[in-house]
Amino acid sequence: MKLKQLESMLGQLQQFSNPKVELEQYPTGPHIASRMLYTAENSFGDVSNKIVADFGCGCGTLGAAASLMGAEQVIGIDIDSESLEIASLNAEDLELDINFIQCDIRNLVWRGPIVDTAVMNPPFGTRTKGADMDFLSVALKIASRAVYSLHKTSTREHVKRAALRDFGASSAEVLCELRFDVPRLYKFHKKREMDIAVDLWRFAPKTNQGN
Repeated sequence: MKLKQLESMLGQLQQFSNPKVELEQYPTGPHIASRMLYTAENSFGDVSNKIVADFGCGCGTLGAAASLMGAEQVIGIDIDSESLEIASLNAEDLELDINFIQCDIRNLVWRGPIVDTAVMNPPFGTRTKGADMDFLSVALKIASRAVYSLHKTSTREHVKRAALRDFGASSAEVLCELRFDVPRLYKFHKKREMDIAVDLWRFAPKTNQGN
């Protein structure tokens, strides 16, 4: 699938109707989502015919992108039931077969590499300190090939140090810097929209040092 076609299809998806600030629910836009999964597949072969988990899937944009890029199986995980309802409807609209699980990522009981690739746009950790690192820590335990994740560019050194030193990643690479558009969703937002500099990371677990 071509990048423009992927972005166009993702642009049709429903997003949060009543986002929860405590969960830092911001929609992953089609521009970023399409580039994440297109890069993961076309540069690294980490999506097609692979089992992919979408951590904190929200309305299911990244999972849908993975499915459209030929993933063998996609599993979307989120703590919020309302988000999962929207994600399920989105999957139906695009005629995609995606499995959804309601679970707090930190309480996930999977042991060892369960999926090939994990993709995620985790909370930035502005409401719950360290939430982004909790997501990354768990993802690196259950993915055998790679973890793709978005983190604020301002935290680049912290993210790299934590991944390599604390979470056992064999590599941590910033693939590109992107602008994450944050629409005015909450009362404390003063501007109609703003964009935040984010890094698209690819982390390789220790079990996959050869790739």
